[in-house]
Amino acid sequence: MHDSPPRRTARTIRRFTARLACWVRRRRRAALSHLLRGACYGIGTGLISLITFWIQHRA
Repeated sequence: MHDSPPRRTARTIRRFTARLACWVRRRRRAALSHLLRGACYGIGTGLISLITFWIQHRA
């Protein structure tokens, strides 16, 4: 009645992991640049917030 789907073989799993690793290697530089950009935005936002807080409580 209900047939279970065929199981993946070890070869299919190895092929999938190899393709995934290749995909990650190709996009590593883009991911690092996005991470650096996010860190810079976060640091800038934090500094502006601290300066604004300091100015408000100084006056």
